Amino acid sequence: MDDMKKRQVSFLGVKYIALVLLIIIIWETASITGVLPTYMLPAPHAILQLFIKKLSTGELLINVLVSIRRVFLGFLIASVIAIVFGILISVSANFEVVTSLLLQILKPIPPIAWIPIAIIWLGIGEQSKIFIIFIGAFFPILTNVIDGIVQIDKRYFEVSQTFEISRRKLITNVMIPAALPQVMTGLKIGLGNAWICVVAAEMIAATSGIGYMLMDGRSLSMPGQVILSMIMVGVIGKIMEDILRLIQNKLVKY
Repeated sequence: MDDMKKRQVSFLGVKYIALVLLIIIIWETASITGVLPTYMLPAPHAILQLFIKKLSTGELLINVLVSIRRVFLGFLIASVIAIVFGILISVSANFEVVTSLLLQILKPIPPIAWIPIAIIWLGIGEQSKIFIIFIGAFFPILTNVIDGIVQIDKRYFEVSQTFEISRRKLITNVMIPAALPQVMTGLKIGLGNAWICVVAAEMIAATSGIGYMLMDGRSLSMPGQVILSMIMVGVIGKIMEDILRLIQNKLVKY
């Protein structure tokens, strides 16, 4: 059975690689023949050369690390607060009543809409960007924590009451493990949102990061840099998602 799964994964990997190569070949051919003007969409080999150049100078690595650091800080803060809030809302009717209306009002506001007020409150430094990342990641995580706890089999709570298990043990030994699959889903969505938000924030007010690199390419009329930045955004986002999926597979036993 394991061998069959490995063969299926290998076959899928081959198909993915083949698809990417096919797209690159078509793209390169269209650029060489003039179907795609290079001033609009540079050829893959030109973007590869730009990638090597920016990697060798350290510019690309610095911008990537700056964005990842911002995402990590904002996502970590959002995760901790959202999980704590989700548990409190689930176990305390009073806390739910107090926070329910405020959260329902704030939740539909897109993270991008917070950028102007974040700049007014916190300036254009790191705090405003981390705040935007926090907003983007917080609500998906919170929603999934609450949903995960709500879906827990009520018999667990009945047994805990019968054996007079303390609330702390109920939370750590029952609620969190039982809600973990849903929590991990929230973390994956939150991380994806955090990465989108940091790029958006850097496009508006930043002097470093992938978003800044993208907008710098636009202002200098360098489509190659714009495309390279977009590719890096997609690749890094995919890697982040895969890392969380690996962690989920280790922690969650289906």
